[in-house]
Amino acid sequence: MLIAEKFIRSLVENYGKHIVYTDGGTWYDEACNVLRLKHYLYSSFEKSLMERVNPYFKDRIEGFDDYYPCIRNGCTLFHVYNWIHFFVSMYNSVTTTGRNDFNFEFNGS
Repeated sequence: MLIAEKFIRSLVENYGKHIVYTDGGTWYDEACNVLRLKHYLYSSFEKSLMERVNPYFKDRIEGFDDYYPCIRNGCTLFHVYNWIHFFVSMYNSVTTTGRNDFNFEFNGS
């Protein structure tokens, strides 16, 4: 519970207070109570969706690392942050509007 509380506290410090959605681990409920945050459980549909999205996202990050590995000592990984931001923006643009405003080939599967 202490690790979950410390993790959630760090998120609150960086991003502010938001509703916390989890898969049902009891330590999250206790941590959210201590931090006075609303806590909800994923529905089975949301849990299934998250289990599919996370490996997809992980594969894309690994692909980025294969082509652009970081070779600098003391790297802050800012280039990875920029790539993730670009990927999410491009993916959301293509999947929500159906248009490819970036003029790139994109396989959304």
